[in-house]
Amino acid sequence: MKIFPKSLKKGDKIAIISPAGSVEPTQLEKGIEMIRSKGFEPILGENLYTKFSNGYNYAGTEKQRLKDINWALNDSEISAVWASRGGYGCQHLIHGLNLKKFTKKPKWYIGYSDNTVIQSYLFKKGFASIHGQTIKTSSFGVTEESYDLLFDILKGKNPKYSLKSNQYNKQGNTEGELVGGNLALIYALLGTKYSFDFKDKILFIEDIGENFYALDRMMMSLELAGVFTKIKGLIVGGMTNMGDEKDNKQYEESFDEFANQLIAERISKYNFPVVFDFPNGHIKDNRPLIIGSEVKMKVNNKVKVEF
Repeated sequence: MKIFPKSLKKGDKIAIISPAGSVEPTQLEKGIEMIRSKGFEPILGENLYTKFSNGYNYAGTEKQRLKDINWALNDSEISAVWASRGGYGCQHLIHGLNLKKFTKKPKWYIGYSDNTVIQSYLFKKGFASIHGQTIKTSSFGVTEESYDLLFDILKGKNPKYSLKSNQYNKQGNTEGELVGGNLALIYALLGTKYSFDFKDKILFIEDIGENFYALDRMMMSLELAGVFTKIKGLIVGGMTNMGDEKDNKQYEESFDEFANQLIAERISKYNFPVVFDFPNGHIKDNRPLIIGSEVKMKVNNKVKVEF
């Protein structure tokens, strides 16, 4: 059972950091104001808007980004840490993360996409985190409900989701701790000491902008690593902008049917419940999940996922 951070109360401070890609101040204005409107105090990391180009536009050097995340995780006045965005760069930080004071006062870490790396690290250390929308909204936007549900978690209210059935779902009931996040990062951590422990877990995956062969390659790697013989259930979220843009008629769809078909074929021989088209990922309706929480899945004519 993972440790849940304490619920936040009005006036608590939320640190905003950029552990991966760079951001412009205008991209965070609405998110920062939203935090204030909810009664919390946003505290900006020193290198939140720093830029460092090295084959990718990072939010500062590895040293600068590591300084910000360790400050946010360990400062006793901070009650939650919210990533400005994902992109690429969290893997640079994982070997230098410091949880010395964090363990005495655990706090929610909020993010998705590249932040899966940080959440996998926290999971291995025994702490739950929130796989939810970053402060920066993407081109497809974010629903107000997605943010409201995230603030509900911060206040101590766990989500319950009811979904429509999907043709690729596999029926059954199961429960276990939730692990996962962005498939590309789950794949990137396989074989390292920072990879999730998959035994008796429910796995969540989502992704964006991958060619179909790359999606299958990642699923094959999970199969070869024995992941599908260990997990008790699978939740598939957004599969956005998948395949080749010119050939894929479903480009810019939140839930790519061919991607779902590929995943369903790859796991067809395994006997665990599966939910497709869960509203989390690089999509507008990005509803939060709690990595490390016990979750119950009921997959029949209707689908229920409860934390």
